[in-house]
Formats: sequence, structure tokens, C-alpha cells
Amino acid sequence: MKTIGNILWFIFGGFLSGLSWWLSGLIWCITVIGIPYGRQCFKFASLSFSPFKKDIVYGGGVPSLIANIIWVLFFGVPMALGNLLCGIVWCVTIIGIPFGKQFFKIARLALTPFGAKVIQTA
Repeated sequence: MKTIGNILWFIFGGFLSGLSWWLSGLIWCITVIGIPYGRQCFKFASLSFSPFKKDIVYGGGVPSLIANIIWVLFFGVPMALGNLLCGIVWCVTIIGIPFGKQFFKIARLALTPFGAKVIQTA
């Protein structure tokens, strides 16, 4: 199921979601100060390309909080809204609910990427 879900995900929205993370990473990496932000974007682009059987664990602390505030001001809100809208559209049909849930997972990640780690689930 994981492989089929990831293939369908990639075709029906995952490519654009991952591409948005990848392009954000390129924009952040233009400056030396933005490289940590760009690295986070590249890390989560791989999650956006194939999110099934992967989960996100949040943690961090004060440094992550400060980095997340800077992130939200520049990129977080538009990316989160885009993923939220895609998730709502997918949840209109019963068959699309698993895809909508993945978009909601990525929307939350788009608001707080620092301190988050991607883990494989069984």
C-alpha cells in the first residue's frame, strides 16, 4: 500500500508540494544566513515527494522557536495555506481522504519545520 500510495501521491499533487519545498530551499540558500533554512526545506522536500509510512516528530526548544518565527514570516503561511487548501479539496471524496491527511501533515510542517524530524513508521 505504501508504494502505491506514494506513486499516486506523487502524480496527484506530491510533485508540486515537493517542488515548492525545493524551490523555497533554493531561495533560502542564496544567502549564507539562509542556508540552515534551505537545508530544512531540502530535507522536507523528500517527505513531500513520498509521505506515506512516514511521520513527523516535533521538538526543539528556544532556538527552533526563533527559527520557526522567522520561517513563518517569510515562507510558512503561504506554503501552509497551499497545502491546507489541497487537503480540503482531496477530502471532498472518500477516496481522497488519505491524500488530504498527508497534505494536512505537510501543512503543519510548513508552519513549524524547525525542531521537526521525519521518522519511518512500520
